[in-house]
Amino acid sequence: MVDQTKHQSTLKKQKIRVKEVMKSDFNLADGLDTVKSALQEMEHHESHTLIINKRDEDDEYGIVLLADIAKKVIAKDRSPERVNLYEIMSKPVICVRANMDIRYCARLFSNFGLKLAPVVDEKTGELVGTVSYNDIVLKGLVKLMD
Repeated sequence: MVDQTKHQSTLKKQKIRVKEVMKSDFNLADGLDTVKSALQEMEHHESHTLIINKRDEDDEYGIVLLADIAKKVIAKDRSPERVNLYEIMSKPVICVRANMDIRYCARLFSNFGLKLAPVVDEKTGELVGTVSYNDIVLKGLVKLMD
């Protein structure tokens, strides 16, 4: 019983930040790109997600998942050559700070039904990566257990 309490207190003291578990390699696309060109880019990088870039500093990031393409293009029998990403993206997307504790990130995901989010640098506001539940568990929780 003492060992378990000791282990739990160790988990609480250690902080793992989103920037330590995020993927810094991500696909950034323009909302005017077609689904066809986006799919070619996603296939080349073996990615399931596209972050849609801001048009200007007052704009927000968007996101397109493969599921969006399946639901909004394939299921509706639309032509990938004629559909622009802005037509099927989710926007604004909830972003997380690079310095956020992974526990709060996991809680945010749970509260809002997210599976993945763009990561922004809190000082510059620039996009620096993406983080998912997989990253939090496989890279973050494993570090906490060491």
